[in-house]
Amino acid sequence: MFSVGIIGTGAISDAHINAYLELAEEFPDLRIVALADLDLPGPTAKREAFGLENARVYDDVAAMLEAEDLDLVSVTTPPSAHAPLAIQVLEAGVNAVVEKPMATSLEECDAMLAAQRASGKILSTIAQNRFRDEMARLKAVLDSGKIGPLSHARIASEWWRGHSYYDLWWRGTWASEGGGPTLNHAIHHIDIALWLLGRPLAVSAMMTNAQHDNAEVEDLSTAILQYERSLAELTSSVVHHGQKQEISLQGARARVSQPWEPAAEVARPNGFPEQGGDVETVAELEEFAASLPPLPRTGHPAQLADVVAAVREGREPLVTGQDGRNAVELVTAVYESAIERRVVDLPISPEDPYYRSGTLVERAPHFHEKTGSVATQDGYMPVGLPDAAQA
Repeated sequence: MFSVGIIGTGAISDAHINAYLELAEEFPDLRIVALADLDLPGPTAKREAFGLENARVYDDVAAMLEAEDLDLVSVTTPPSAHAPLAIQVLEAGVNAVVEKPMATSLEECDAMLAAQRASGKILSTIAQNRFRDEMARLKAVLDSGKIGPLSHARIASEWWRGHSYYDLWWRGTWASEGGGPTLNHAIHHIDIALWLLGRPLAVSAMMTNAQHDNAEVEDLSTAILQYERSLAELTSSVVHHGQKQEISLQGARARVSQPWEPAAEVARPNGFPEQGGDVETVAELEEFAASLPPLPRTGHPAQLADVVAAVREGREPLVTGQDGRNAVELVTAVYESAIERRVVDLPISPEDPYYRSGTLVERAPHFHEKTGSVATQDGYMPVGLPDAAQA
């Protein structure tokens, strides 16, 4: 039997439970055998809601790890708990997959990676939007070279959240959430940007809190990412009406984007664009995109299927702990640049104060003070790219 445990039974755990239940239809030996949270009513209610009558519930992670013979654990807690719990799981000799963001500091990410190497087990970080047809299409087109060398990318992680969103106890503080939408919403787009474009050379950013006076953290940031011969713009927001997310890649020959829309210009003798554009290049891109087979699964089920297969096959998963660290590094650069009002070069070294846990808590502006909170919230809305479930 392939035994799965879940630590943290808040809203995002639903995506993991549903994914494992879907996978169990294809792999009957896969079972969710344990659910853990600080308060037993949480895992008990989750067990009942999903009909997991054979799963045991725990309010002590150590007790769960000692009692259960687990193959894989999903860590689906608030971000500040990711590192200590993932390290605890790995040190118990169990493979781990951690929700986004991997952790709230590079120091914690590196401690997680060290625990993974020492254990010989697998550590994966959730980046489920890589496992979507439109993202696979962008990646395939970019890798094909059909749009030519990249000139510019625009990455818009534009969400809207009402004032009460930050009433939830762990949201809206540097200590518990680790940041605002730059870390907790745009992490999806940041991972996709790194997957498509690689690590930038430098970052320049600004941030503010425009609309949420019940949160310490930013609700809007903008950043410029510098590459060798190209630039990328990154917007991270929970103040944008319409909630439009977009990735636009401008190459020498053409532009492609998500949502999918290829475009290409061709020059007149004087260098100005010809009316109607380069229809042959657009047709070529459309034909190439249409030739790509759909993914067998998408989202959390696709990524967790890969993690399960990686555990069984003894290989690295498609999304590794290092990938999760890379995303946190770029977020860290955005915050450091915005707070210190300077360009930040990558990579960020361990000597940089922002590498360490606690620096954001010490140095980040408190745009507003969080004066009250609620333990739970109804009306949960998923976060990720448009139809993806996420915290």
